[in-house]
Amino acid sequence: MQDELRAMATAARHDIAAAVSVDELRDTEVRYLGRKGQLTGILRSLSSLPSELRPVLGGAANALRAELEAAIADRQADLAAADRTRALLVDRVDVTLPGTGYAVGRPHPLMRVWDELESIFLGMGFDVVEGNEVETDFFNFEALNVPKDHPARDMQDSFYLAEDIVLRTQTSPVQIRMMRQMAPKLPVRLVHLGRVYRRGDDDMTHSPMFHQMEGLLVDKGIGLNHLKGVLLEFARRFYGPGTNVRMRPSYFPFTEPSAEVDVTCAWCHGKGCRVCKGTGWVEILGSGMVHPNVLRHGGYDPDVVTGFAFGMGLDRQAQLRFAIDHVRLMYANDYRMLRQL
Repeated sequence: MQDELRAMATAARHDIAAAVSVDELRDTEVRYLGRKGQLTGILRSLSSLPSELRPVLGGAANALRAELEAAIADRQADLAAADRTRALLVDRVDVTLPGTGYAVGRPHPLMRVWDELESIFLGMGFDVVEGNEVETDFFNFEALNVPKDHPARDMQDSFYLAEDIVLRTQTSPVQIRMMRQMAPKLPVRLVHLGRVYRRGDDDMTHSPMFHQMEGLLVDKGIGLNHLKGVLLEFARRFYGPGTNVRMRPSYFPFTEPSAEVDVTCAWCHGKGCRVCKGTGWVEILGSGMVHPNVLRHGGYDPDVVTGFAFGMGLDRQAQLRFAIDHVRLMYANDYRMLRQL
């Protein structure tokens, strides 16, 4: 058994020194020192030896076990150090090399207008509210003074999802919903920006899906002078300090009186050009005093309070601001257009 122990010690020392990886070293440890390892087998067989040989061989076996455990620990430390060195060489970074440039994202022109409009009206004391894109026929039409037989429904060809469920054709339904939530609290002062849907031509200035902003102010003593003051302040903040506005009589079923609003052409500053068709003015939105029937549907008494509302197309504002001649360009995911802006 002594010869067997010496031969095993020689082989174990060689295998430990020859191990080139942590996994290979672990296999070597199991082979010699594991529960079924060679040295473990020798220690278990000591009980079959004569009593006078047990202490001698047992001491030699335990000494060899301690030697092999120490050798394995030293070899494991060497292999770990070699792995770290190899990793440092492979992953080495030359800090003197120039950095790699990354493309920086650019905000979409529509979202630039969206954020700017929110900022302008927040600065004037309006609250920004959320609204539903899928609406009932009542909120989208009837509560806005457009009953089922009203000729104004012919002005908008709608997307119906069910008999009385429609993709909203304007952001105006938010007026009714918010007034009903707030009544009888005053003032009601809000803007809402979002998507709207209408069947129609898909051309340079129209799309079946587009974006609008709705504004509403309800309080005691509100008149057209307040509406014009708010719109003039908006126009000068958005288009520039020299911008003027003019209001032209128009018709909307949910306002009375109603007005189309024009601003001084930002390209020719009122002198006349191709964009404004030589008039010096560009139409930007529709507005008016909230119709008494709409106030009643919202839970307010039109004999006590008045209000004004206005709505504008965000796509239209973006086209005017950035001289985009075709609305479809804003939905084409063409990075070249974003780079130009």
